[in-house]
Amino acid sequence: MKPSNVDIEPRPFSLDARPTKGEAMEAIRTLILYAGDNPHREGLRDTPDRVARAFREWFSGYDIDPADYLARTFEEVNGYDEMVVLRNIRFESHCEHHLAPIIGQAHVGYIPDRRVVGISKLARLVEVYAKRLQIQEKMTSQIAGTIQDVLRPKGVAVVIEATHQCMSTRGVHKAGMTMVTSQMIGAFRDIEATRREFLAVIGNPTSGHVHTA
Repeated sequence: MKPSNVDIEPRPFSLDARPTKGEAMEAIRTLILYAGDNPHREGLRDTPDRVARAFREWFSGYDIDPADYLARTFEEVNGYDEMVVLRNIRFESHCEHHLAPIIGQAHVGYIPDRRVVGISKLARLVEVYAKRLQIQEKMTSQIAGTIQDVLRPKGVAVVIEATHQCMSTRGVHKAGMTMVTSQMIGAFRDIEATRREFLAVIGNPTSGHVHTA
């Protein structure tokens, strides 16, 4: 007999073949039953609908091309060529291993090469990748890579600090821990003084334990 976790053959993946909302709601009722409760009792009767709607909000990043947010740039910068930093970008994401929340903040910097982008677009870029099933390392790399690919700056730096409820509410049950990941590209990787300046601007969260993506 095959192990229970491979009993069901997965259907071929395609975003065009998403289940209907009704199918999603039925799956949520199954999970409520699996948890040991009655999905038809009064307090849970509307829960499948609420959770299905919440999923579309939590994971809305799959419907957006992140590069679109960086498509409109500005070249009238009067020769400005120092780093641009947006810090403390709060985000909420979900761990792809347990669907548990990841809550934290991102710090994003780049050194423009003739072009800059509206600062709100950097926050929206973080939001798009956060609104997907994630691991923090991948999210850090995705944000930095998209900025590098679209803007072609002289350098990109991304640092993310986050708490993971898959660790605080299950498993090892260790609350209060923060994971820090970083990705440095171009001048931020090659020039130590530039990297140190960026870290000083954002408050140097990498002075603790660091995972570099």
